[in-house]
Amino acid sequence: MKRLALLLFLIFSFSHFPNSVFAQVGEYRSVLAIGVNGGYGLNRVSFDPTIKQAYHGGMTGGLTLRYTCEKYFAMYCAVQAEVNFAQLGWKEIIETSADTYSRTVNYMQVPLLARLGFGKEEKGVMGYLVLGPQLDFYLSDHDKRGGEWSASTLSQRPNHVVEQYDLPIQHKFEYGITGGLGLEVNTRRAGHFMIEGRYYFGLSNIFYDGKADTFGRSANGTIVAKVSYLFDVFKKN
Repeated sequence: MKRLALLLFLIFSFSHFPNSVFAQVGEYRSVLAIGVNGGYGLNRVSFDPTIKQAYHGGMTGGLTLRYTCEKYFAMYCAVQAEVNFAQLGWKEIIETSADTYSRTVNYMQVPLLARLGFGKEEKGVMGYLVLGPQLDFYLSDHDKRGGEWSASTLSQRPNHVVEQYDLPIQHKFEYGITGGLGLEVNTRRAGHFMIEGRYYFGLSNIFYDGKADTFGRSANGTIVAKVSYLFDVFKKN
C-alpha cells in the first residue's frame, strides 16, 4: 500500500506539473510534438528468495507525446507521455546442472514523465532529464527450457526454489518509477532526434507476495537504451 500511495502521489504531482510551471516567472511556450521511439532493454526480476540471473534482453518501442510549456531561465520544462511495447522477463544462471531457463514477459508500458532540458531549443544540441511514474500492463509470456530438466536437476537448485517455473504471471498490472538522461539534436525543419538511457525500478511484484506465497518480492528492474524521433504539430512561443 505504501508503494501504491507513492505512485499515486507521483502521478498527481506530474499531472499538475504544467500548472506549477506556469506559476513561475519565465518565457511562455506551447509546443506539442509527437513521434516514435525504439530501443533495447536489459531486465532482471528482483526475487526474494534470490534467484541468480543474467540480464534478459528484449526490444521496446512505441509512441511519444511531448508538450513543452515554458522556458525558465536556461531550462525548458515539458511533460511527456509514451505508450510502448516492451519485452521484459528473466534469464536464470543455473550452476548446479546443464539446465537453462528464461522467460519473456510482454507488456504495454505507459510512462508519465516530467522533462527538463538545457541547451539549444530550435537548432543545436540539448541535454535533458526525464523522471516520473510508469504503469505496466501484462500482455503475454513464454518460456524456454533446455538441458535435462529431471527431478534430480531440479532438486539441486539453489535455495530449492523451483515454483517460478510453473507460476503464471499473477499480477497483470504493475507500477514503478522510471528516469533517465538523454541528448537531443534539434532542427528547424527535420524535427527532433534523441538518444537516451533510462532505468525502471518496479514497485510492485509479478507474483503474489502474501505470507503463504513463495516470493516476498518479484519486481522488474530494467536498463533501457533508446532513440526517438519527434516532430512539432503545434508551436507557439
